[in-house]
Amino acid sequence: MNIDFEKGNGLVPVIIQDATTLQVLMLGYMNAAAFKQTQEEKKVTFFSRSKNRLWTKGETSGDFLWVQEMHLDCDKDTLLIKVNPVGPTCHQGTTSCFGEKETKGFLYELEQTIVKRIEEDNSDSYTNKLFKRGINKVAQKVGEEAVELVIESKDENMELFENEAADLLYHLLILLKAKNTNLENIEKVLKSRSK
Repeated sequence: MNIDFEKGNGLVPVIIQDATTLQVLMLGYMNAAAFKQTQEEKKVTFFSRSKNRLWTKGETSGDFLWVQEMHLDCDKDTLLIKVNPVGPTCHQGTTSCFGEKETKGFLYELEQTIVKRIEEDNSDSYTNKLFKRGINKVAQKVGEEAVELVIESKDENMELFENEAADLLYHLLILLKAKNTNLENIEKVLKSRSK
């Protein structure tokens, strides 16, 4: 990686992003020595401007940032490092230096909307009505949507196929709630298989 440390008087900004959730966790700076140490140890090390020395994130707290991927921007003067964080990233105890809310993506937001509709017991909500009919009806609906997706996959109409895929995902999220589990737990199973 050919980083241009000269543009920033020996320092480059480094954006730290959670490799799983893609949430931006923090911004720091590296000089050539910090970058070298980060590459060698696979733990993010910055150059601390306030301490005027190399500083490995987590050196006192144990909340290390384990490197998964490193990307250099098009101008070769900014790094993006995707990490697996251990514990909170911010010194204030939050997940991110930019606020606590985790951003895992739209499916997670949709899952929260489904949970909210069920917990609020809204009688006008299709989601709540289906959930209240019980696990057998929810599971049956997932099966129906899966069959419809298979049927549409054999045709050439991409719009219908994508709509059936969306229906299947939506109903699967309701089924996960009915089984007292969630998307995050399923994601953990998939991650364990990818090793």
